[in-house]
Formats: sequence, structure tokens, C-alpha cells
Amino acid sequence: MDRLLASLDDAPIIDKDGYEYLVHPISNGVPVLDPALLREVVVEVMQTADLNVDKIVAPEAMGIHLATAVSLQTDIPLVVIRKREYGLEGEVSLHQETGYSESEMYINDVEPDDRVVIIDDMLSTGGTLAAICTALDDIGAEIADIVVVMRKVGPSALDETPFEATSLIDITVEDGDVTVHSSHC
Repeated sequence: MDRLLASLDDAPIIDKDGYEYLVHPISNGVPVLDPALLREVVVEVMQTADLNVDKIVAPEAMGIHLATAVSLQTDIPLVVIRKREYGLEGEVSLHQETGYSESEMYINDVEPDDRVVIIDDMLSTGGTLAAICTALDDIGAEIADIVVVMRKVGPSALDETPFEATSLIDITVEDGDVTVHSSHC
């Protein structure tokens, strides 16, 4: 986790209407994502996550590269929860709100009784993950695990659900600085 921790030192923090937004290669693809950092994070995710599942689920956009890499290494099929409606049979819509935006998202190809792991880059306000978990639960899927690379310390919308996420690191972003509170791996 040396690369991940070191990458936080140079990560810019921008103000989005009073919300301190961490700009990081894993969660934004900016600054450039070094393959060694991605590899380190994917290995840690694979060692942390319950991968005895039927499908990997990742929200668009920044969970995709992580989940794709895990899918390639494990041969577990990948389902991307999209921000675009396709109108396919069985498509499920959900409304998600974050600290700086809100939008609709759409789930395809998750069936009742599918056992899934959710992989994402960041748990911040929890709005996206809470909405996804509720929608997957409503479909009848079993959420075996939720693994995020970084979790901002503090209350989140996920706390109001029966689901829990495991993070590789816990951080705070305050006054333009990132502080690492714990490393779980």
C-alpha cells in the first residue's frame, strides 16, 4: 500500500461549492494513473474482497477500471451500473445523491439470487453506494461484499442501510489536506 499512501501526498484538493473534493488517480484518473499504483490497489482489493460471487458490480465511472482489472484476474463477469438508460428488459433505475451531484443510474444483468461483490474507488457521502445496495437488494441479489479503495471518515448514507463497506484506507480531507486514519491492508 506504499504507492497508494504516497499518492495522497500529491493529490490536489479542489473546492466544489464548499465540498472539499480529492482529485486522485484512482478516483478520477487525474493526475495520470501509474500502472504500478493500479496493480497495487487491485491486488489489495482481491486480497480483501469476498470473491466467491457470480458477478462483480461497479458503478460508472471510476469503479470501472478497478473492477475490470479484478474481473480479468478472476474470470468473474463484470456488471457496470451505468448513468445512461438503455431501456433493456429488466433494467432497474435508481436515484443517487453525492456531496456534489445527483443523477439516475441503471442496473442491467443482475438477477435475483445473484451473489455479487461491489467494487468502487471512494466512499464519501455514501449516496451512490446506498442507492446501489438498496436497488440490488430490491432485485433480490445477495451482496456478498462491498470493497472501496478509500473511505472518507464520517457519517455516510450507507450507515442508514444494513450494508457495510470495507476500505483499503480511511481518510479525511480537511482544510486542503488529506489525513490517513487507518490502513486496513
